[in-house]
Amino acid sequence: MQRTYQNPVYPDTMADPFVLKHEGVYYAYGTAPGGADGRQIPVLRSTDLVDWEPLGHALQPNGAEHYWAPEVAAHGGRFYMYYSSGSADEGTDQQLRVAVAEHPAGPFVDCGRILVPDQPFSIDAHPFRDSDGEWYLFYCVDFLELEEDHRVGTGIVVDRLLDMTPLAGAPRVVVRPHHDWHVFRKGRTMYGNVYDWHTVEGASVLVHDGLYYCFYSGGAWEKDNYGVSYVVADHPLGPYRRPEGRQEALLMRSVPGAVIGPGHNSFTTSPDGSQTWIVYHAWDVAQSARRMCIDRLGWEAGRPVTAGPTHDRQPAP
Repeated sequence: MQRTYQNPVYPDTMADPFVLKHEGVYYAYGTAPGGADGRQIPVLRSTDLVDWEPLGHALQPNGAEHYWAPEVAAHGGRFYMYYSSGSADEGTDQQLRVAVAEHPAGPFVDCGRILVPDQPFSIDAHPFRDSDGEWYLFYCVDFLELEEDHRVGTGIVVDRLLDMTPLAGAPRVVVRPHHDWHVFRKGRTMYGNVYDWHTVEGASVLVHDGLYYCFYSGGAWEKDNYGVSYVVADHPLGPYRRPEGRQEALLMRSVPGAVIGPGHNSFTTSPDGSQTWIVYHAWDVAQSARRMCIDRLGWEAGRPVTAGPTHDRQPAP
């Protein structure tokens, strides 16, 4: 009999979920309150993507008040957690950092380095290793300039990782907010001015048929306009082009009366490696928490497709 699952696959808050598959075991990391021991960043373990066991919290605190959006890369027998931290729930002092551990469950210890020191605000790091072994870091910064059809707000850039911590220092724009559905908040006070602020964030890259698809989440994370779309390039550094239909989130968006604000996704494969699965967070209708969900990802004529965000029973990985 076919095994099934139903979203969410974990009952507690697990926003911005990232899943690392290591030696046949899945480790999930996310944005959630810290532990009683002071550690930050919850970590879960699974062997099937459906049943998850909490392992506590993985990151030794660095002295900041808040921690967001971790992603972990395995390289050279060590594990590198990229995350942002700062003193405010929302604002301009979030900074990207990296912590290192000998095991995917941690403990991760901060390296003492701000990855993008010339930017007042940087979040949502996504480490990506290309087939030639080169590493790249996709991350978010703020843009205050109006160029072409770009809007003021948060966008995504990419830079080469020279090692697992220093960047080349030559970031290139991947995607900036460019449509009405990307609005975060109108009349938002930022950097001493007032803007109609727009946001694209949460990069995650897949390669398909030799093309690089950078998936992103746009809009306001706490509202129903939040969803997942993508841009496409021939190389990790771009240039990235927008597919047709960009007036809405192309891959995943809210389901009225059932699922609100699906987004900030990562990708992994099924236990046998034959399927690609998207891992994301979504609000329940009462908006009590952002919880971790999964759905299968497929391709039709070069376009990614998914039945998600699902809220009824589905065939398991």
